[in-house]
Amino acid sequence: MFKSHNLMSTPAKHKRGAKKHYKCAILTISTSKYWNKEKGEADIGDLSGEIAKELVTKSGHEEVYYNVVPDKEDKIYEHISKALNTDANFIVTSGGTGLTKSDVTIEVISKLLNKEMPGFGEIFRLKSYEEIGTAAMLSRAIAGVIGGKTIFCLPGSPDAVRLALSKIIIPEIAHIMKHVRQK
Repeated sequence: MFKSHNLMSTPAKHKRGAKKHYKCAILTISTSKYWNKEKGEADIGDLSGEIAKELVTKSGHEEVYYNVVPDKEDKIYEHISKALNTDANFIVTSGGTGLTKSDVTIEVISKLLNKEMPGFGEIFRLKSYEEIGTAAMLSRAIAGVIGGKTIFCLPGSPDAVRLALSKIIIPEIAHIMKHVRQK
């Protein structure tokens, strides 16, 4: 017989000994936001990036790198490389996970992953389904490990970023990082 567990959090024994706060790099992948930033225009703004920064720092983590990147494979790779070369422990990207021709974040990141966490995308789509219905299937959100750092690729919508960070990533990042750092 199965014991009843609180399905909203990992049992405390699994989180025991895990460091509580980490450093985070945040990338928004959006050509329109990139060009507006380059021109000094603030009319669109990066609401998803701002939400990510706020949620990360509010939960006690430190933002150590942030940038807005166009939907171009070489630029995504360049800025992921920069983020990996900071002292960030985990990276959050938003944007480029959809189905259009310009949505190439997943293609770039997938090639870099040492290990994938398929459960992240599955849980993200389940939680999204609860909020937006069957449109959740359009997201190709993924997560994994690159060189000892964890990366989460999220859709670009502010609601998706808020959902992923507040309901999935922040509650589990200490547990995830504990395992990523084990030899």
